[in-house]
Amino acid sequence: MNILLTGGMGYIGSHVAVVLLQAGHRVVLYDNLCNSGIGVLARLEQITGKTPVFIQADVRATKTLADVLKDHAVEAVLHFAGLKAVGESVKKPLDYYANNVEGTVSLLEAMLDAGTRTLIFSGSATVYGDPHYLPLDEAHPLSATNPYGRSKLHIEEMLRDLSVADPLWRVVCLRYFNPAGAHESGLIGERPMGVPNNLMPYIARVAAGELKELSVFGNDYPTPDGTGVRDYIHVMDLAEGHAAALAWLVRHPGWHAINLGTGQGYSVLDMVAAFTKASSRAVPYRIAPRRAGDVAACYADPGKALRELGWQARRGLLEMCGSAWKFQNLGA
Repeated sequence: MNILLTGGMGYIGSHVAVVLLQAGHRVVLYDNLCNSGIGVLARLEQITGKTPVFIQADVRATKTLADVLKDHAVEAVLHFAGLKAVGESVKKPLDYYANNVEGTVSLLEAMLDAGTRTLIFSGSATVYGDPHYLPLDEAHPLSATNPYGRSKLHIEEMLRDLSVADPLWRVVCLRYFNPAGAHESGLIGERPMGVPNNLMPYIARVAAGELKELSVFGNDYPTPDGTGVRDYIHVMDLAEGHAAALAWLVRHPGWHAINLGTGQGYSVLDMVAAFTKASSRAVPYRIAPRRAGDVAACYADPGKALRELGWQARRGLLEMCGSAWKFQNLGA
């Protein structure tokens, strides 16, 4: 199958590209490199023995995107392009609506022009807002506590409306919990530009001595140790979930939402302890005030993914930490 990955040079997109290339698909990576580097391309070739097509352009360049879809006879799109930091979204909401919402409208217009109607959207568990109950299943009421989450929720609503208006669309919104870790080779992983917003790469840089200490945002949440609890999923499990969703989607028209998580919650201090064990390095930290837009706890009911896709997470917390540490030392 010919598959386009918007944001395909980024953290999640690059790992999905590995799985798809190894499965024999023809992959086109479309990325503006705002939070990734051109070196990822050579590393993908080193891992897979194949070189995907790469186009450097912004997802909001609708005509360019439509031309790429036509020129490469793209049959399905996996949409990863977008900004993704909760804290940053609170400070820069317009950037998030412009990149995430406007960018998705541009992609959909390009897909309509090219006649491509199969889409997997890189969604988020932030669409559940402040949980009414745990674990979170797909029937949980939707809301959002920050601009990032609102952008993801608005995109889901747009995709649902589009699928109702045109029954030829096949759309699945994969609601990620917290991707972490790296490819087992250590060649690709999460290396954001500037100071990391996500926990795992921040911990890795502290363990490596690149950053002085980890800021733990709040220790007074109603959780076992007072720090925020999240469902961390190995990025390679997440990538394999996309391949399973793609195979499933070609047989299931309409709009669908599916959680990708493990069903297990870990606190920030759990993550610090696990990374210390995996790296044999101390991770100094300090308690900081709560961060705007955060919730106390968030973890998945992943049952639908198992029932529908035949997928479940297979890798554990120590594998996440160990692979992230390997990437920090070899790939970063």
